Amino acid sequence: MSQEKDLKVSVSFSGTTVEFKGSPESVMHSLTEFLSREVPSLDLAKKISVNYSVSDLIKTFGDFVKITPEGPRVWATDKKLSDKEVVLLQLVATRIAHDTGKVSTDALTLNEMQEITGVKPKSISSRLSEVLKVGYVDRQASGSGVRYRITTAGINWLSGALSKKAR
Repeated sequence: MSQEKDLKVSVSFSGTTVEFKGSPESVMHSLTEFLSREVPSLDLAKKISVNYSVSDLIKTFGDFVKITPEGPRVWATDKKLSDKEVVLLQLVATRIAHDTGKVSTDALTLNEMQEITGVKPKSISSRLSEVLKVGYVDRQASGSGVRYRITTAGINWLSGALSKKAR
């Protein structure tokens, strides 16, 4: 009795892994069909996907924030920044510090923001209210109080606002 040998191929592409097993002809057919069907749609999905990696954040905001021994800080003393920009930059700095393992959370309380930035609590509260309404910041209730973290939309807005100032 003759036994045909199966071919096994595993393909990883953009976080998706598929496996094909069978005769060389069937594997080749399935693989070709998969690539012609999935690769163009994955490329299209990449064009509309937004996700800031830590390296993207550092490249975009590295002139404005630093991670110091005291923690993440807005480091743009020579630039004229609004309170809203300072608050959002502090949240970006905190996210970078979290994504690099320097701090345990990417969110801050209002009091923490005030202590770190020196911006008056009333101003921080007003700015947070504004950016919450437009979705630039998320509000999270936790055992340690209400915490705020920057969203992808907030990062995008801040990047645009700061690039206009650099011109």
